[in-house]
Amino acid sequence: MSEHHEHTGATDRTQVTLRGPAELADALPYVLGYHPTDSVVLVALHGSRGAFGGRVRLGIPRSPAEWRPVARQLAECLIEGSRARGDQPDGVALFLCQDPGSEESGRAVMERLRPLSHWLRTACGALDVPVYEALCISGGRFWSYCCPDPRCCPPEGHRLAASGTSVMAAAAAYAGVQVRGSLRDMEVRLAPWTGTRAAEQERALDRAAAALVPRILDREGRVRVTEETIALARALLERLAAAVRPPRGLVGPDAADDALVGQDEAAALILGLQDRVTRDRAAEWMEGSEGEPALRLWRVLSRRCVGPYAEHAAAPLTLAGWVSWSLGDQPAARVALGLALSRDPEYVFALLLHQACNAGLEPEAVRGVLREERAARETAVHRPGGPPDRPAPRARAPLRPVARTGRGAARPPRSGPAPGTPGRSAGARRRGADRAGTGEGGGSGAPG
Repeated sequence: MSEHHEHTGATDRTQVTLRGPAELADALPYVLGYHPTDSVVLVALHGSRGAFGGRVRLGIPRSPAEWRPVARQLAECLIEGSRARGDQPDGVALFLCQDPGSEESGRAVMERLRPLSHWLRTACGALDVPVYEALCISGGRFWSYCCPDPRCCPPEGHRLAASGTSVMAAAAAYAGVQVRGSLRDMEVRLAPWTGTRAAEQERALDRAAAALVPRILDREGRVRVTEETIALARALLERLAAAVRPPRGLVGPDAADDALVGQDEAAALILGLQDRVTRDRAAEWMEGSEGEPALRLWRVLSRRCVGPYAEHAAAPLTLAGWVSWSLGDQPAARVALGLALSRDPEYVFALLLHQACNAGLEPEAVRGVLREERAARETAVHRPGGPPDRPAPRARAPLRPVARTGRGAARPPRSGPAPGTPGRSAGARRRGADRAGTGEGGGSGAPG
C-alpha cells in the first residue's frame, strides 16, 4: 500500500463532454497524467454536468482488513478538503485500477475488489456525497459496480478504447497534455539498484560514511563538507548537461546518466545531501538551464540509495520532486515526493512540498525563497572578508505532518557510523532533530 495519498485541487475546467462509463474510464490517465496501477482514485464531480474537480489517489491496500478505514480516510480527504476550499462536490467518480496476476482474470480482480468499492461508496454517502459511477479497470477491460444490468454491463466487462482514439485523447492532444506511461513505470525510474552493482554501490556508501563522519562531527569540517558536496554536485550537473544523449532505443536515458556518475561520486553526494543546509543549496538548481540536468542528477542518486541506505533516498527523491514541480511536471513531482515519504515519513521538506503540490499551489513562492537565499549568499561571498561562518542550528516551530497510514521503519547501515551523522539511518537521525523542531544546520529557508 502506498503510504501517502495524492490529493489535487480542482483543475482548469476544460470543456470535454464524456458520454458513459467507457469514455470516463478512458479519461482517467489524462486526469492524472499517467496510467494508475494498483490504485484507488476518487474524483470530485461538480454541478449538473459533473465537471471534474479535485481528486485523490492511493495504492490499494494489500490487506482487505485495511479497506474500510482507508475508504473512510480517502472520502474525508477528498470531500472535506474540497469543502474547506469552498468547492463542495456534488458527486464522486470512483476508479479501482489493478492488473490481474498470473493466475487471475480481470473479472476475478473486479470481484475481489468489490468490497473495497462498497466501503468507498458507503464512506462517501456518509458525507452526503453520492458516488455517481464506480469502475474497476483491469486487464484492458472495465466493469461498473453501479450497473446491475448484464445487457449493458456484461460479466466479461467492456474492452477499453484503443490508445489515442477517444474524445479525451483528442482533446488532450489539442491541449498538449501528455500521459507519461504507468505509475509503475514512473516509480521504476527512481527505484534503487539491485544485484551486483547495488552491492558495489553499498560498499562505496560505506567508504563515504567512514570518511565523512569524523569531518562532519567537527564544525569547521562540516562547513567544508558542504562546500565540497555542492562543488561535486555542480561538476556532475555540468557533466550531465554537456553529455550527448544516446539515440532513442540504443541506450535508455537513465542508463546513460548512470554511466556518467561514478559510485564514489554518488556516495559522497548522497551522504552530503543528508545535511539540510547542503540540500537546500542544491534545491536552488530548479529552473532555466540548471533545472533539467539537476533533475537527472537527483534521479541518478535516488537509484543509488541501496540496501541499508534506502532511507537516504528521501533527500534526492525530494529534490527530484521539487525540480519536477518547479519545471511544471506535477505528476512526476507527486510520484517522487510520495516515494520520498515512503522512505522517510518524517521528512518535513517532502511533506510540505507534497501538500503544496497536491493542493494545486504554484511553486513560485518556494522558488522566490530559494532565489533570495542564493542571492544573499553570493552577495556575502563578494564582501570583504568573505561569507560569514555557517550559523549554528536554530530552533524553529514544530511542523505537524499530515495524517497518514504509512509504516516507516528505520534500518541502520552495516557500517554503523557515530550518532548524528549522515551514515546513520535517516529516519532515526531526523527523529532527534525534525520532530523536536530543530534544524540540522540552520540558516535555510526550506524546512525539513
